Amino acid sequence: MTKVFTLGGGKRAVAAPRARAARPPWQERPTVAGQSAKGITLGGVLAVMLVPLWIVVVTSLSTPGAVNRAGGLVVWPDGLTFQAYREMLTDPTVRTALVVSLGITVAGTALSMVVSILCAYGLSRPRSLGHRLILVLLIVTMFVSGGLIPTFLVVTGLGGYGQWWALILPSAVSVFNILVLRSFYAETSAELIDAARMDGAGDWRILWSVVLPTSRAVTAVITLFYAVGYWNSFFNVMLYMPTDSEKWPLQYVLLTYVNRGVGMPGSVNSGFGMAHAQTAPLSLQMAVVVLTLVPLLIVYPFVQKHFRTGVLTGAVKG
Repeated sequence: MTKVFTLGGGKRAVAAPRARAARPPWQERPTVAGQSAKGITLGGVLAVMLVPLWIVVVTSLSTPGAVNRAGGLVVWPDGLTFQAYREMLTDPTVRTALVVSLGITVAGTALSMVVSILCAYGLSRPRSLGHRLILVLLIVTMFVSGGLIPTFLVVTGLGGYGQWWALILPSAVSVFNILVLRSFYAETSAELIDAARMDGAGDWRILWSVVLPTSRAVTAVITLFYAVGYWNSFFNVMLYMPTDSEKWPLQYVLLTYVNRGVGMPGSVNSGFGMAHAQTAPLSLQMAVVVLTLVPLLIVYPFVQKHFRTGVLTGAVKG
């Protein structure tokens, strides 16, 4: 932008316009066609993500008449009602499943983060005993595993069939997450660690007061990874407690109701109100889907800002 100002003696001087940042030699100037193609592509990707979510929400709020007129999923709102959510939330099976899912997610995420942080910190210290051998063994497990049947036999042999811990411990540790944390911890400023040791801090104090505060981004991202995994898990329920409906998490209740279309054991409404004429079964199914998505939609915006500085930095370093 050109600026004109007055100097002493009435002389006028004109400031030269700011030069635009030069493009790299390899980067071509964007064309109208290229910019349009990018906009159309991004719009298409956004539509692919948002349109199904819109249909699920609208269908969950639709009346039986609107569902019948649409012949299934409702695309445009027509006679909205919250009756499906009222029936779903008053059903004891859904309320119990919601509490179970929250409990498994909180307990499992806490356990996984404690184990992963301690393991990653130990492997990031070059003088720790056997850290190279342990690291190699962990990496091997990413490519070679015992399989489903040996895992089932081990868990049931330890008395895990029908127990709460069978839904948490078999998937408590992710080697990938440990490696991401290790890469980040290994790049923690050596000066900070040396200063803490000179002040008499041990490894526990260094981990709590130096390493964790400087790696909040990657910690938040890995916490979200574990939480989403526990919240969406249902396969362990199929293996270790397929008949005890009082211990089913919300995802397995959703799977049973949507796929089988039958009432849940112990449900007073026979399948979340399938017998009630004022609510369409499809609306109830979509209401349960929305209920499973709400916690993730609430938490994700607070963690999204850490993804770039967390996962990408932790994966590149080291």
